[in-house]
Amino acid sequence: MSHVALICPPFHSHLRVFEALGGELLRRGHRVTFLLNAGASPSAGPPGLMRRETGSRSGRDIEALLARAARPTGPLGILRTVADAAELTDELCRDGPAILTDIGADAIVGDAMEPAAGLLADHLGLPHVSLSAALPVHHDPAVPLPFLSWSYDPSERGMKRNRGGERVARLLLTRQRRTIARWADAFGLPPRDGLADCLSRGAQISQLVPSFDFPRAAAPHRHMVGPLRAGPRDAIANDDAGGGRPLVFASLGTLQGHRVDIFRAVARACRDLEIRCIVAHCGRLTPSQAARIDADLVTDFVPQEKILQSAAVCVTHAGMNTVLDSLAAGVPMLAIPIAFDQPGIAARIVHHGVGERLSRFLVSPGRVKASLARLLAEASFRDRARAIGRDIATSGGVGLAADIVEEAILGRASRIEMGRNG
Repeated sequence: MSHVALICPPFHSHLRVFEALGGELLRRGHRVTFLLNAGASPSAGPPGLMRRETGSRSGRDIEALLARAARPTGPLGILRTVADAAELTDELCRDGPAILTDIGADAIVGDAMEPAAGLLADHLGLPHVSLSAALPVHHDPAVPLPFLSWSYDPSERGMKRNRGGERVARLLLTRQRRTIARWADAFGLPPRDGLADCLSRGAQISQLVPSFDFPRAAAPHRHMVGPLRAGPRDAIANDDAGGGRPLVFASLGTLQGHRVDIFRAVARACRDLEIRCIVAHCGRLTPSQAARIDADLVTDFVPQEKILQSAAVCVTHAGMNTVLDSLAAGVPMLAIPIAFDQPGIAARIVHHGVGERLSRFLVSPGRVKASLARLLAEASFRDRARAIGRDIATSGGVGLAADIVEEAILGRASRIEMGRNG
C-alpha cells in the first residue's frame, strides 16, 4: 500500500473534505499524512491520520490570517488575502521537500487552491491528484472565474467579459504568481505562471455534480464525484416537531458566523412569516451577541446534514459544503455570498433555479422575508433541488474519489515497474 500526503489550506471546510478522503484511504490500508502549515493542524480526524507541520519563521499568526480572510474589505483586503496565501505556499515549498522525503510519501493529493502541492509533486517526482474542496479553478473560456458572481454566458460577449475578469484577476494575484514562479525556478521546473499551472495533469477531482455546475468542456482527467463526506448519509426523515410550521436553517459557515446582523434579519423575517428558525454560528458569536438573535434556536454547531433533512429552506453564505448538503437533502436556498468562491456558487444556485441570491450589502428583514416567502411558496425551487439531490446520491462521493486516487498512484507505479523491466 502507498503513503499518501494530503496538502490543503488551513480552512475548516477544506480540512473536513480532506479528512473524509484521508479516512477512506486509511480504511483501504494506505498510510496517510497531512502536510500542513504551522498552527493549522485539525483538532480531530480519523484514527491513524498522521500530521506534519512546516516551521513558521515569519512570526505570522494562523488565527489572525483566518480572521482577515473572514472579513474581506475591497481590493486591499483581497491583496492582503493573496499575500497571506502566498506566505503559506512559501512555507510549504520551503519545508515540504524534507518532510515528504522523511515520511516516505509515495503520492500527493493537493487542494486545487494550494499551488505548493503541484510544485512539490513535480519537484520530487511523485504522482499528484488535485482535489477542489471549493469550485474548480481550471480554465474554461465560457465559465466565469470562481470568485465572480457572473451568470453563465457562452456567447462571444460573455467570453469577452470573462477574459476581462481574468486580466483583472491576474493583476490581483501577482504576489501568488511570483511565489509560484520563484519556487518553480528553485525546484528546476519549467516556468509556471499561476495556480492553474500547478494542477495535476493526470487527475482532478471536484465535489460538484454536472447538474449543479455551469456547462464545461469534458476532459478525461477531470472528475465530478459529488460531496466528500465521512460515512454514509442518513435517509431523509420527515419532521413535524414544529406543528406543521416550516423550518429555516441559517448558517454562514465557520469563517462568517460572526455576522450577527445577517442572522438577526433572517430571524426577524422568519418571525414575520410565523415559521421556525435555527441559527448555527459555528462558535463565532459571544453569548451576548447570540442572545440578540430572536430565533427558535441559536447555537454554535448542529448536525447540519440531519437538520437539513427537516428544513424547508437553508439560508447560507453559499459555501460549497453547506450548499451541497442542502442539495443532497433537496432543500432550496437563499444565498448571501460574502467571499472566496461563494459568489460563483451563488450564481449556480440561481442558474439552476434551486434558490435565490441576496447581496450581503442589501440584507434586511423585508428583503429576506420576500425571498423566503417565494422559496416556500414556489414548488419549483424544491423540485429542482431534489433533482440535483438525486444526482448527488448516485455521484460516488468519497469512495469514487479514493478510487481515482488509487488509480493515479497505481498507474504511476505500474508504468515505473514496466520501465524497470524493460
